[in-house]
Amino acid sequence: MRELLRVRGGAAGGGRIDLAAYAPSAIPAGPSDRAAGRAVTAALAEPLAELQERLYAASTAGGRRRLLLVLQGMDTSGKGGTVKHVIGLFNPSGCRITAFKAPTPEEREHPFLWRVEKALPRPGEIGIFDRSHYEDVLIARVRGLAPREVLERRYGEINAFERALAEDGVTVVKVFLHIGWEEQRERLLRRLDRPDKHWKFDPGDIEERGMWPAYQEAYERVLERCSTDAAPWYVVPADRKWYRNWAVSRLLLEHLEEMDPRYPPAGFDVEACRARLMAG
Repeated sequence: MRELLRVRGGAAGGGRIDLAAYAPSAIPAGPSDRAAGRAVTAALAEPLAELQERLYAASTAGGRRRLLLVLQGMDTSGKGGTVKHVIGLFNPSGCRITAFKAPTPEEREHPFLWRVEKALPRPGEIGIFDRSHYEDVLIARVRGLAPREVLERRYGEINAFERALAEDGVTVVKVFLHIGWEEQRERLLRRLDRPDKHWKFDPGDIEERGMWPAYQEAYERVLERCSTDAAPWYVVPADRKWYRNWAVSRLLLEHLEEMDPRYPPAGFDVEACRARLMAG
């Protein structure tokens, strides 16, 4: 799935990115229906949990490896749902979840990566960013919150930041949840239809939807400028929630398998301890 979902082109491969070439309702590989998708996603829980335990165990012996999942996408694309369903396959005590909102006054006094650095996973942990440092080149671009020369500089700062993370043992998995225009409208309408979902609706979402073309262009620039060998972007079709959950779970499994964390050897005499226990 890594090669299949990785963006074509971008900083690592050259060339422009056109999101119109990525169908948000596509099923490029894997299960073909909801029932099968849910079943195979559930089956990933055991291998994911084992790899997570091995990752944490390795950190107790000084291992520096950890994994960071970055989730970005338009409103209703399922960032929160992905956290709920995919991260639910892991032991929550080994996960560090951060949902980035608008910067606080204190955060605005620092460089834009300052608050991100504070939220990074520690050795042995799996970190999840619901939105991320990319907001500073997405909303800032669409809303005109920063001059273009500042945005251009930020792309480079992000690439350098992620490269440094990779060199320090962080495996960065960046996922763009790609939802379609019509599907977003249906999800917003469903929120209005259900009183128990009104809390998730903001009238400002309609205004944001009116800027859809500008956001699509902003995401294209992000995928183009910041998909590198050290931290590539993956485009996950998000119109089908069950497929989104399976695809992200599969991406995490493949990355953790490549990391191949190992249980550390015992720092004591196993047989001597066994003998003591048997003699007691």
